[in-house]
Amino acid sequence: MSAQHQELHESSVVVRFAGDSGDGVQLMGTQFVSATALAGSDFATFPDYPAEIRAPAGTTFGVSAYQINLGAGPITTAGDAPQMLVAFNPAALKVSLPLIADGAAIIVNTTSFTKRGLSKAGYDEDPRSDGSLDGYQLIEVDVTRLTLETVKPFGLSKSDAGRCKNFWALGLVQWMFGLSLEAIEHWINTKFARKESVREANLAALRAGNAYGETAALAAAVPQLDVRKARFEPGEYRGVRGGEALALGLAASGELADRPIVFCSYPITPASPLLHQLARLGKLGVGVFQAEDEIAAVCAAIGASFGGAIGVTSSSGPGIALKTEAIGLAINAELPLLVIDSQRGGPSTGLPTKTEQSDLYQAVYGRNADAPLPVVAARSPSDCFDVAIEAARIALRHMTPVFVLTDGYLANAAEPWLIPDMNVYEPIEVNKLASKPAKDVQTAVFERDPKTFGRPWVSPGMPGLMHRIGGLEKDIQTGHISYEAENHQAMSQLRADKVRSVAQFIPDQDVAVGPAQGAVAVVGWGSTYGALYQAVRRIARLNDCVSHIHIRHINPFPRNLGDLLGRFERIVVPEMNMGQLSTLLRDKLGVQVVPFNKVTGQPFLIQEVVDFVLDQLADVTGEESRPRIVSGEPQ
Repeated sequence: MSAQHQELHESSVVVRFAGDSGDGVQLMGTQFVSATALAGSDFATFPDYPAEIRAPAGTTFGVSAYQINLGAGPITTAGDAPQMLVAFNPAALKVSLPLIADGAAIIVNTTSFTKRGLSKAGYDEDPRSDGSLDGYQLIEVDVTRLTLETVKPFGLSKSDAGRCKNFWALGLVQWMFGLSLEAIEHWINTKFARKESVREANLAALRAGNAYGETAALAAAVPQLDVRKARFEPGEYRGVRGGEALALGLAASGELADRPIVFCSYPITPASPLLHQLARLGKLGVGVFQAEDEIAAVCAAIGASFGGAIGVTSSSGPGIALKTEAIGLAINAELPLLVIDSQRGGPSTGLPTKTEQSDLYQAVYGRNADAPLPVVAARSPSDCFDVAIEAARIALRHMTPVFVLTDGYLANAAEPWLIPDMNVYEPIEVNKLASKPAKDVQTAVFERDPKTFGRPWVSPGMPGLMHRIGGLEKDIQTGHISYEAENHQAMSQLRADKVRSVAQFIPDQDVAVGPAQGAVAVVGWGSTYGALYQAVRRIARLNDCVSHIHIRHINPFPRNLGDLLGRFERIVVPEMNMGQLSTLLRDKLGVQVVPFNKVTGQPFLIQEVVDFVLDQLADVTGEESRPRIVSGEPQ
């Protein structure tokens, strides 16, 4: 291994585990994350699930993968190209090989490289012998056989014994990184406390893989890696996935508003983890209802908001489409509602387990009639916590539904999260009505705040405040049903003004990296944050006229966004769709942009953003400039 390659490994390493869905790859990845976090490394992860629930074993479309980038921070992505791959079968190798870095270390499970295994993966010849792997550091280990030999004394069936191979391989990887087995052993002891034979077998497999790395024969072939520790702000941290952070943020919203959270949902990939997480938070005042379909779920959430709770519903693009009419009801009835969209590849059922940002049009424009609502987007797994609170604050202040955009990457990816001090969060104010209205009740219930246009939140059971509400157009003063032309014009304007007024309460748009004016602004939203942030940081080492601007509030935009973008000669907008934010910027601000679109189901790579932005910079300045990307820089 060259000195340059070793330096890269020591500062920041990208590791990828890949195998069949039944190989325990995701479990292996999460346990490796725990060990690296306890060792003091920064990290970011990307679980990559197959779309097929029960794909035939050994096929490429059944490959499950888990990628982690660990080392000194700040680390904001799961990394461009893994420097280490653990492949449990030929299909995992075939799918992952185009993704990994030149010279990467590849650990293959030789047990699976049979004629049948190679054929199922689509190989005509064994890649270990046809020159396909000449540019890599190949480490061949008979993982399955060694695992079966290790766990034989515990009397497991051959099938159950084979499932221990993920811990055997994890033990080997732990040795390579010099990481302790203690945290993983504790997890195994807790998880299988009532299954002694399974517990002891997995512990034995973990320790055997670790010991195997210490043998003289392997030590010469496999590098031991000493990854630098990250420097964290003082405080208490935990690893958190986007779905977990979002659930905790919703629970915190209820506490800040002193209202219960009622979450009504129907299972769909990749939104289901939020349902699972919130189901565990009953002690925090969270109620969960799994409806029979998407329409029932959103209507139940609206009913919860009508009843005085914070109604929340969640889905992915196809389910959001089914909820659309009911969302219009909440807009017309002027009720708070949080609509969480975990975006995935589409259209229709599309790519259920792959990430995309293709629901922006749907969130901003996708309802019948003129039915605007606020839209906010989370940028990272931990940011989901704050975005949930911000969405609830907007919904209650303006009495309107609010869209929260995440995606498949954010829902499942993990990163370190500094557990916040809740005392620094301002309470969420609830629009209240005096117990004795100065006017008649029906009029008082629809007397809106002149700044927020939010009406009082009046729910059944409040003494003397019975009123009429519904989906038909209502008189702007009294709330009674109205078909008057001028009144409908006024109500349509009111709904637009309500969303527009949100901009008066949100912060001005800031610049994430770089100066507030220059040659090129790289503008993004949502989960592209990590890649764009690192790409602009790399470019900034040689050119300080490129900046990164990341938008949380998408509808309405921050008041200063148009002025800020006007200070740059060119606006580049990378997004995982065919140009939806680009359209929105042109529509709302009249800004001309250069879109950079990716719809492969995979997140942006840092280097592909660097290359695209440098081409745009060269076009603007007339100078060709390529930054020197030093080895070992964070990703």
